[in-house]
Amino acid sequence: MSEERGVKDVAKDRLESVGIILNPEKRSGMFLQVDQSTALASPLYEGVEVMSIRDALKKYEWVSDLMWSLVKREQDEYTREADSEDVNGYFIRAMPGAKIEMPVEACLYLKTLGHKQKVHNIIIAEEGSELNIISGCTSHPGVVSGMHIGISEFFVKKDAKISFTMVHGWERDMEIRPRSAAKVEENGVFISNYVLLTPVKLVQMYPKAYLGKNAKAVFSSILLAHEGSVVDVGSYGALQGEKSSVEIISRSISTGGKVFARGHIVAEENDVKGHLECRGLMLSDDGEIHAVPELETKYSQVELSHEAAIGKIAEEQVFYLMCRGMTRDEATSTIVRGFMDVEIKGIPDSLRFAISKAVELAAKDMF
Repeated sequence: MSEERGVKDVAKDRLESVGIILNPEKRSGMFLQVDQSTALASPLYEGVEVMSIRDALKKYEWVSDLMWSLVKREQDEYTREADSEDVNGYFIRAMPGAKIEMPVEACLYLKTLGHKQKVHNIIIAEEGSELNIISGCTSHPGVVSGMHIGISEFFVKKDAKISFTMVHGWERDMEIRPRSAAKVEENGVFISNYVLLTPVKLVQMYPKAYLGKNAKAVFSSILLAHEGSVVDVGSYGALQGEKSSVEIISRSISTGGKVFARGHIVAEENDVKGHLECRGLMLSDDGEIHAVPELETKYSQVELSHEAAIGKIAEEQVFYLMCRGMTRDEATSTIVRGFMDVEIKGIPDSLRFAISKAVELAAKDMF
């Protein structure tokens, strides 16, 4: 497969299912990787750079210094495997002061059955800039097995902001192991949204954020574990600067799969705030949901809190909606959509729409 081959042999409906529309009028940049090759890399807005990580390494000597500076090569067997000569991925950068409200979209597409897709991404919001990204990851019809190993390192400079929404749409025998971390400098904001609503063999991820003075991070996850799926998703926030804050929000539904919803907040300075919120909904007696919240501090002047709740759909809610003309399935679907409707502050309408559409389609498919 050659570089810059185009997008003619990818399934457009699979791209659309994870929020990728490839419409230059509605995007500030586009990137598409098929297996290990770049199919499309196009900046469409002044002030934004979009290219493959291979091209970025050729263009900027300093990119090699950023790679593996937040995620360690020796973290586990998957990071070691991703540290290979055939690795590819995307480089997305907002230049100093650029406010890129229209999102950049980046798609990682698995086309070859049984392939191990190895990816390393670098995302930078330079000082005073703003960057919004939709990242959709999916596989070609018929590609029911394979592995995706994705390393992503985010650099949010002083007074900058990154909103990153990742939607996954895989197949039942796919194994997905992202490894990511963000460094958020003074007054920076990092918003990370993750949506998984399709069957998958395994997803295991634990993104981390390291927060400087007055920096803020928000992690939001919407997880649906189908029968046979194992979804192990957590987030970690290190509050390293005074007045920094982190919020971790998780919504999990099991229709027969296993969910491990983890969250860990560490206060490494006084005058910091952190909150964990994990809610789970059981729709099958064959599934499992494990909520694992952790709060840690050695300092007295901090505010750390968590709340967790797991349960089933209340029958009185179903009855209430049925009395107003809905069928049982329609009522249940409406309740599920409401449960997964996480209010994510600070993201543009285009990202909000991508999340809402994915949730709505999943709720309809469940019933």
